[in-house]
Amino acid sequence: MTILHTENRTPMFRRISKLIMIFGLLVGLTTSLPASALTLSEAKSAGLAGELPNGYLGSVHSNPSAELTNLINSINQKRRSAYSNSAKDAGVTLDIMEKRVGQRLIQRTPSGQYFKTPSGHWQKK
Repeated sequence: MTILHTENRTPMFRRISKLIMIFGLLVGLTTSLPASALTLSEAKSAGLAGELPNGYLGSVHSNPSAELTNLINSINQKRRSAYSNSAKDAGVTLDIMEKRVGQRLIQRTPSGQYFKTPSGHWQKK
């Protein structure tokens, strides 16, 4: 068996070898990596999700994608649990805690992102 060294290969052979390696790497990466999931930051920045007065997230559009709906539901479940624990610790009802946190989250909403007004309209800050 003969081992070919790089210096014995023609320039065309080396170029073709590099292209095949690059192609193989690209195919491997695109088929083995999962599609990136939508993050809360991306959803808010894109105007897809916004803060509600009750401390939860909502979809700015009436027909959200399944991915956005799952993201919102997941975050809202975690928020509800945190609000419930905080309400118990503070000796207030869950409703009061939700409203307090909702007000703070809306106040902290960055410029360009959405929040829902108490009258029920989405507003861009």
